[in-house]
Amino acid sequence: MPPFRVRPAEQADGSFLADMVVEAANWSGAVRPRHEILSAPEHLRYVSGWMRPGDAGYVALDGNDTPVGAAWYRMFPRTDPGFAYVGTAVPELIIGVRPIWRAHGVGRALLQRLAGSARSAGFARMSLSVERGNFAVSLYRSEGFAVVRADYGRDIMVKLLR
Repeated sequence: MPPFRVRPAEQADGSFLADMVVEAANWSGAVRPRHEILSAPEHLRYVSGWMRPGDAGYVALDGNDTPVGAAWYRMFPRTDPGFAYVGTAVPELIIGVRPIWRAHGVGRALLQRLAGSARSAGFARMSLSVERGNFAVSLYRSEGFAVVRADYGRDIMVKLLR
């Protein structure tokens, strides 16, 4: 696999981030259409209005500068929580990597950069939600995430940043 590089996400990356929401939702090989996933408020919330204040993220690019993965976080209020909501001061992480690039270090590089960014921004923790059976759980655990709550077939994981 050719090398990749990671750069900060930009406002123009919104459409690619939406693609990565679709990848994350279809992690098991299911082929739910993009429009179906992104019309659901529980998924749309992760990209709607990108890049709003408080949003931060990174995009991985292959040797041809084609995006192959992304990780970003958003803040949600208690009144409108995301899948991994654990508190108002805890950003929720979203990550997606194109299938051909999985298991090549892309997800790990994105997670590490995003965790460093969240730490630098003063956050003490970050959270994510992962469906049970998702192979990415081992990556999350190896990067310091721990399950704090089980919720409807998903585990909510948190990483301490300080």
